[in-house]
Amino acid sequence: MRSTIQRILKEHGIEPAPLRGRTMPWKTFLKAHWGAIAAADFFSVEVLTRGGPVRYLVLFVIDLKTRRVHIAGVTSQADGTWMAQIARNLTDAVAGPLRGYRHLIVDRDPLYTAQVQSLLAVAGVSLLQLPPSSPNLNAYAERFVRSIKQECLRQVIPLGERHLRIVIREFVEHYHSERNHQGLGNVIPFPSAVTSPDGRVCRRERLGGLLNFYERKAA
Repeated sequence: MRSTIQRILKEHGIEPAPLRGRTMPWKTFLKAHWGAIAAADFFSVEVLTRGGPVRYLVLFVIDLKTRRVHIAGVTSQADGTWMAQIARNLTDAVAGPLRGYRHLIVDRDPLYTAQVQSLLAVAGVSLLQLPPSSPNLNAYAERFVRSIKQECLRQVIPLGERHLRIVIREFVEHYHSERNHQGLGNVIPFPSAVTSPDGRVCRRERLGGLLNFYERKAA
């Protein structure tokens, strides 16, 4: 009976009675660390090459507060050495995307090796590894994966790594400066142009019209 109650509480995310209310809810933790917390995740893409289809992995980092995305790496052969170099790039003292961040949310992928964690820790970034099978705790990163796949990658067959990088770059620029984000009050995070309510409506397209953005040009 006690084990059944414990299982039901765990399935519904309810803590045992002695701990209930003593720990900070996950949503509260995220909001308390806005501006100092980012999330990382992988997604895979099938790329058509001269040797046949090849599965590529894309690693990205997203700022939870602003939704700014940085593509950290694209490779068909991810290993510990590649990840260690990515960690160095992310924490570079001059241009590292994780400068000023204190926490990085990640899943339990074995590519986050002890060396990677050590490199991040030296730069003051601690890894927050999520429990198994809990994609809802990394919802911001998961939502970006859904967006880029539904709106872009499922409509394109990348022809080689260079083409894949171009497609991803174009979508990320669209995601930042042209695409409305419902989680941010349906606004564009980083609008690239000054518009006018009386200006002429113009269309901006990317990837041959796969991605479109309509705006009023300033008079």
